[in-house]
Amino acid sequence: MSFNTDLFWSALFSATFFQAALIALALTILAHAAAILLSLPLALALDGKRAWLRWAATAYVGLFRALPALLLLLFVWNGLPQISPVFREPWFSPFIAAFVALTLNEAAYQVEINRAALSAVDGGQYQAGAALGLRKPQVFFLIAVPQALRVALPPTVNEFISLLKTTSLASVISLTELMAVTQQSVASSFRYAEYYAVASIYYLATVYALMALQKRFERRFAWAKPGDHAAGAPHG
Repeated sequence: MSFNTDLFWSALFSATFFQAALIALALTILAHAAAILLSLPLALALDGKRAWLRWAATAYVGLFRALPALLLLLFVWNGLPQISPVFREPWFSPFIAAFVALTLNEAAYQVEINRAALSAVDGGQYQAGAALGLRKPQVFFLIAVPQALRVALPPTVNEFISLLKTTSLASVISLTELMAVTQQSVASSFRYAEYYAVASIYYLATVYALMALQKRFERRFAWAKPGDHAAGAPHG
């Protein structure tokens, strides 16, 4: 049985695979954005003065780092409806379940990135902000966060790429993302090479596009190196 190029090209440019890839990308974007928002207060709590908040944040990170993403997906989709009738309503779709599970899982990893980035901000920056009459929230969001972004950006993009690949696990809860569509196509035709090749190309194209964006953002937000201005200045 040879490789069917006609089937490969037909699947590669089909609306079904394209929509499935968009679903995987949308799930990644939403889950990672929510994970960043959730991980920020967790990072602050880990370095905070209140012991009970540190313990709670530490427990969260330890719990969701220990649980496999696949187990978490299955628990959210199959377990939560048994715990509460709220999760038996029509709104609780496979996409929502995957979003919740992946957000909880990803936040446990993103918290350390945020924590390290915020720790890299010089303490004098906070004092300078206070000297300008800014309140603590203003100092944090206007001074600390933009500086921490430069440190957090590379590992955050790496986490985003890892999360994109992790979304393939959502196929086990019937979410029609890229891997689910691939498996359905294989099951109905037994053409493994063609459909797996199509899925591989979608993942490769998306990952390399994200890596290119990462390099562009890193160049844009890079700190000026010592001597850059002096090197470009005319000699007297």
